[in-house]
Amino acid sequence: MKLSEQFSRKKVVLSLEVFPPKKNGTSIESIYSTLERLCPLRPDFISVTYGAGGNAADHSTCEIADALKNRYHIEPLAHMTCVNSSRKQVLDTLRELRQAGIENILALRGDLKPDVPPQSDFRYARDLIETIRQNGDFSIAAACYPEGHPECDSLEKDVEHLRDKVDAGASHLISQLFFDNADFYRFRDLAEKKGIHIPIEAGIMPVINQKQIERMVSLCGASLPKPLARIINRYGGNSTAMRDAGIAYAVRQIIDLLANSVQGIHLYTMNNADVALRVYEGISSVLECENRSED
Repeated sequence: MKLSEQFSRKKVVLSLEVFPPKKNGTSIESIYSTLERLCPLRPDFISVTYGAGGNAADHSTCEIADALKNRYHIEPLAHMTCVNSSRKQVLDTLRELRQAGIENILALRGDLKPDVPPQSDFRYARDLIETIRQNGDFSIAAACYPEGHPECDSLEKDVEHLRDKVDAGASHLISQLFFDNADFYRFRDLAEKKGIHIPIEAGIMPVINQKQIERMVSLCGASLPKPLARIINRYGGNSTAMRDAGIAYAVRQIIDLLANSVQGIHLYTMNNADVALRVYEGISSVLECENRSED
């Protein structure tokens, strides 16, 4: 099923994100124990990342997406990056996805790597979106940045670039992680003013340890609001307390988003089923109430 259909059938879509095992020598089978625990939540879809830090993926993204669709019967969203890929590599990946019956792709530029010159065939995500649209009947998602892309001069200019992705063929958007809902609401209002009227999912990552969040903030440029910074400063040295406080913060964030008519919640699980299950437990009745009100 194309994800564009899911947004037309439900008031609020719930999705999760997983990534292929990153450590050398780690079997891809290790992700399936995580999926066994996540799939009973019956998310509307699960996205599978395409390598980390700009690294080109092997076949694991397609393999996991194939398992989600055909073994677990959960709709997959396969990530695809382009800045470090040639046109031939992109077309080969599209062919592999088509053969596996994958219908949904998240089109991303990917991270620039200081030690690896980018390929010349694709400069921006919109270029990849156009190529995907021309080479298969896929539903295409794109990324958005509630605080603006780190490489862009302003949020307004970034939203104008986002409109290019929509015009190129993106049918829904997934936001980068953020920790202050006011940033998301400001971005959503600006996107609407700029003529972007496709569904926007809010990307939420529970903060469960201090090192993790410091790394993620440095990579994506998300800011830490004072309430979360106080939580990290107070409980960062206690792993159990930090996990519990971080999950509670994420649950509060999601409930506020649901109460303010968000169209989707995209939970960055970091392959941690325990955390994802606890977040879901905290929001499930509210999510069910929202979708029941659509009936």
